[in-house]
Amino acid sequence: MDIIKQKKLAAGLSISSNAVIIALKLIAGIISGSISIISEAIHSLSDFLASVLTFFSVMKSSEPADKNHPFGHGKYEDMSGFIEGGLIIFASIFIIYEALNKLFIHNANDINTNLGILVMFFASVANLIVSTILFKVAKKSNSISLFADGEHLRTDVYSSLGVMAGLILIKITGLQILDPIIAIFVAIFIFKAGFSISKETLNNLLDGSLPQSDIEAIKKVIDSYKNDCPTTYKDLKARRCGPSIDIELTILFPPETSILKCHSICDDIENLISQKLNNTTIMIHLEPKC
Repeated sequence: MDIIKQKKLAAGLSISSNAVIIALKLIAGIISGSISIISEAIHSLSDFLASVLTFFSVMKSSEPADKNHPFGHGKYEDMSGFIEGGLIIFASIFIIYEALNKLFIHNANDINTNLGILVMFFASVANLIVSTILFKVAKKSNSISLFADGEHLRTDVYSSLGVMAGLILIKITGLQILDPIIAIFVAIFIFKAGFSISKETLNNLLDGSLPQSDIEAIKKVIDSYKNDCPTTYKDLKARRCGPSIDIELTILFPPETSILKCHSICDDIENLISQKLNNTTIMIHLEPKC
């Protein structure tokens, strides 16, 4: 199965699983009267919208370059990841608002915890399986939107487990006030994940540089050819564009070096960098080293 088809199937699986989980959490939250379960339903709703965005971005980013987009459509994935992060942040703020409202304005009602515990357990297992699939495909394809969607679902795993643990604690102690307090802690955890995703994808949208570890890997490859030919380099620039990495640099060769040898070394450098970073587009400019 080709990688594009795997990406589309993974995104479609995420949409389907989120739709089922939203329905179950809403039903459980309404029946049980638990704000923490309803907050998890809101979280899952943001997951669902994010999954739809991911599916759209995967479809668009897989399209080849055209007249209007000569550099391809990879930025659609970065845009999707940024919006996903914003949705997570919005969901966390709404959850905090509702939890504080119940904590200080409305008294916490008696909660039917049994249904909530079962639904939270099911949601945790389902999201763990789907997020693992998303991470696997994202790593294989360098898809920032699938990775963001996987992170989105992974936070849902932890938050669902946290809510489940809280419901068990409420069942044991009878302290109903724990429900909105748990919801607030869940929201803080969700906010942190959303901020992290938005920060990374915004960096890509603004053509921010690659992480220093990737830059050092590129430099190490170039420096490995100094023994074969006394080369130096300058103007090294690298950015992520959706699933691909764009790299530009200038390599300076001794004036007596043949064009054939320069070209051969550049090909080797491109191949080695591609092996280390995957899915790269590399532009190398040659200049004489005076």
